[in-house]
Amino acid sequence: MAKYSYEFKKKVVNAYLNGEGGYDYLAKLYGIPDSTKVKLWVDNYKSFGDDSLRRSRKKLT
Repeated sequence: MAKYSYEFKKKVVNAYLNGEGGYDYLAKLYGIPDSTKVKLWVDNYKSFGDDSLRRSRKKLT
């Protein structure tokens, strides 16, 4: 499973919010295999802001 940096996710989310394309278009443009990942990032960003795009470093025990 590919991991994406905060900066990359923020760039994709901003592109969507600026009206540069839909989920499918942006996924293809940025080389993301599944457009639902773009939708998830956008939805999370709208609900929780920048912190939702950062990877959690918590270790499950």
